[in-house]
Amino acid sequence: MAQLSSISTFANPIKFGTDGWRGTIAADFTFERVVRVAPIAVRVLAQMYGDTGSNTVIVGYDRRFMAEDFARVAAEAIQRAGFDVLLSSSYASTPAFSWAAHHRQALGAIVMTASHNPAQYLGLKVKGAFGGSVSPDVTKKIEAQLDAETDLIAEKPGSLEMFDPWPEFCADLRTKVDIEAIRGAISEGKLSVFADVMHGAAAGGLEQILETSIGEINSDRDPLFGGGAPEPLPRYLDELFEKTRDRSRSHGGLVVGLVFDGDGDRIAATDGEGNFLSSQILIPILIEHLSERRGFKGELVKTVSGSDLMPRVAKLYDLPVFETPVGYKYIADRMLSSDVLLGGEESGGIGYNTHIPERDALLSALYVLEAVVKSGQDLSVLYRQLQEKTGFTSAYDRIDLPLANMDVRAKLLDRLQTQPVVEVAGESVTKCSTEDGYKFRLANDSWLLIRFSGTEPVLRLYSEAPTIECVRKNLAWAKDWATR
Repeated sequence: MAQLSSISTFANPIKFGTDGWRGTIAADFTFERVVRVAPIAVRVLAQMYGDTGSNTVIVGYDRRFMAEDFARVAAEAIQRAGFDVLLSSSYASTPAFSWAAHHRQALGAIVMTASHNPAQYLGLKVKGAFGGSVSPDVTKKIEAQLDAETDLIAEKPGSLEMFDPWPEFCADLRTKVDIEAIRGAISEGKLSVFADVMHGAAAGGLEQILETSIGEINSDRDPLFGGGAPEPLPRYLDELFEKTRDRSRSHGGLVVGLVFDGDGDRIAATDGEGNFLSSQILIPILIEHLSERRGFKGELVKTVSGSDLMPRVAKLYDLPVFETPVGYKYIADRMLSSDVLLGGEESGGIGYNTHIPERDALLSALYVLEAVVKSGQDLSVLYRQLQEKTGFTSAYDRIDLPLANMDVRAKLLDRLQTQPVVEVAGESVTKCSTEDGYKFRLANDSWLLIRFSGTEPVLRLYSEAPTIECVRKNLAWAKDWATR
C-alpha cells in the first residue's frame, strides 16, 4: 500500500460527485484505490450511523466490467478493517442494496456501479443506514480521511458472508402496489409491458416482482452496452420504440414501455405509440396517481431542472413543493426530515415516502403500471389530461456537451460569473438562480439551465419552453455560447 501516493499522482483525484465516486477503469478506478476508499467510507458510516449497534455493511455491484471483482476486493478490505460484510452473490439494482442496508439494520452499503456512465467507467456509491444516498457532509468526511497514510487493518477481522439481495426486496415491492391488478391485466391481454434493461442490473427484476413474463429487451450482460451508454435517453431506445408501437397496432389494448438505467435507479417510459416519456412527464402522472387514486399525501421535492408542470400538478392536490440542487442525495436529505410524497429529478430518479429515501426505478415502474391499469388510459392520455387541468403546456429537452478538459470547465464558469447573461436567443433574462448552476428565466415564459456534471467533464444544458422550437433555440444559443 506504500505505492498508493505514486499511483494517485497519475490519476484524477478521488472526488465524490452527485452520487458517489466514479472514474475510468484502470486509470482512475483501480483495485488499489478501491482497497483504500472502501474501508474508509465504511469507517465514516460507522462514525455517522454507529448508534444502530451494527458492525455490518452491505457490498453489492452491477453488471459492469469486473464489477463483481471490485466488489470482492472491497469486501475483503472492509473485512480486514474489522467490519462484518454481507457480499452480494449476484448483481442487483442499487436500490436493492440500499433497501437491504435499511432492512438488515446495517451501517450502510457500498455499491460498485457507475450508473448511466459510458462503459469505460466504474464507480463506488455510498449508502447510509437509512437506505439512501449519504449527504455531501458524509462524502466530504470520506475525502478528508483519504489523505491519511495509515491502512485500516483491525486486530480482529470481521466476518464475510454471501447473500442474495433479490427475494426479500421483490417481496417488499409487491406490497407497495395492487400487484394482482397488474398481473391480471397482463394475463388477460389488457396490458402489454416491455422493459429495456439496457444490459444493466435491473435485468430480470420486473419479472421477479410480477412473477409473470414481460417483453424484456437487452437482458444479456454486455459491458460495452451495445456501443452506447446505459442511460434512458431516446437515442438508445429504437428497439423499444418499435416493439411498443408494433404491439399497440397489432394487438391493441394498453401498452407500456419501460426503461431502466445501468444500476436500476432511474426510469423513463414510452406510451403505446412508442413516444418517449421522460421523468418530466412521468412525475406529474405519478403525483396525480398517488394523490388521486391512492389518497397519499406529502411534499413534492423536485430539483432545479424539473418541469414547471410538477408544482402545478402538486397545487391541484394542495401538496407543498420544495426545490433542491440536482443530485438525489439532496432529495434523500429532505426525505429524512419531511414527509415527502414523491421526490424526483429530471434525469429519471424518483423516490417515495412508501419506501426508503432512495430513487428506485423498479418501484416507479410498478406505480406507472398501476396508474395505467387503474385509469384504463394510455400514459400520453394521462399526461394530456394533466396539461388541460393545469392549463400548462410545454416542451423540454437537454443537451450534454462534452468538455475537452477541466480547464475549459473553469473558463466557462469564470465567464458565467464575470460576464452575466442578460439575453438568451433574443429573449431578455428576467431572473437568474444560482442554487445549482445558472438557471435563466426568460421573458417568453421559458427557462434555460446551464450546469456542470458532478461526475464527468460534461456541461449539461436544459430548457423548457411553450414550444419545442423555442426549446431548440435556447439550447442552440447555449451550445454556441459554450463553444465560441
